[in-house]
Amino acid sequence: MSNQSSPDPVSILLVEDNPGDVRLIEEAFKTAGFETVFHTFADGGSALDFLHEQVLCAGDVDVDLMLLDLNLPRTNGFEVLETLKNEPDLTSLPVIVLTSSEATEDIVRSYELCANAYLTKPSDPAEFAELGRAVEAFWIDEVTLPPVPL
Repeated sequence: MSNQSSPDPVSILLVEDNPGDVRLIEEAFKTAGFETVFHTFADGGSALDFLHEQVLCAGDVDVDLMLLDLNLPRTNGFEVLETLKNEPDLTSLPVIVLTSSEATEDIVRSYELCANAYLTKPSDPAEFAELGRAVEAFWIDEVTLPPVPL
């Protein structure tokens, strides 16, 4: 991200229960031309446990960006967003909702729960590479985020 001073890999928390989509997303980011480390979870509860563990052990979250599906087992994407919104240690984590839903109510609710962006998953696997490049161009190369609270 542009506010990082070192060439460290970009740390992405991917919360996606479809193994095929996980593979396509990871490949898209590899072809986008920047080094990424993925922390991948198939349900929202496991992703939240991971974030809480980071806060507990390190005092902050070492994740640059979350890619969040809405339709997840156990704890769905809306519940994850609500938790992030209500926990001061997690509110600064940028979240891109990446889901198959094009429903207006899902889009509105995601933004009401403080999602930073809402993207619909491409239907064509080749379009995932373009998605990776677009996320890199904006979220990794251009955006400036606030410092992580201590």
